Amino acid sequence: MPNPNESPAVQSMRKEQAEQRKQARKGELDKAIEDTFPASDPVSATHTSIPAGRSDVEAAERVNREPDPTALDQEDTLVDQALRSTGHTVDREELRALQKEAGRIAESASQLASGTARLAKAEARSFVQDIEDRIRRQPLTAAAIVAGIAFVFGATR
Repeated sequence: MPNPNESPAVQSMRKEQAEQRKQARKGELDKAIEDTFPASDPVSATHTSIPAGRSDVEAAERVNREPDPTALDQEDTLVDQALRSTGHTVDREELRALQKEAGRIAESASQLASGTARLAKAEARSFVQDIEDRIRRQPLTAAAIVAGIAFVFGATR
């Protein structure tokens, strides 16, 4: 219950401070939920009505007959042929290890990009929230800035 001896301005300030504390707690909850994002999403099973695979039967059979140039178990892959032409021999285990390492590097790059995107989103939200807070604290200044921008924009048209 507000104190009757306090001015309306003080009562309004206390009310606004309570709202800001409430918003800060809500922001912390939102951040905590976002931090658990991968684990908190339910599994979603999707089915497409678009057929997968080839619709051209002859092309599909031709692809099935041709050897896969990316297969490691093939005797003469394109990599083997290229290395043999330079006089080098191919070690299958080393090739598999390099392939696994390339996969790990690609996954690390993907995770880094994902983390960078999440960080950018969080920074953007923080920036917007900071601007909103400044507008709430100084609404007349914000209105004057908007009016100035509108005037300049209108004058240049």
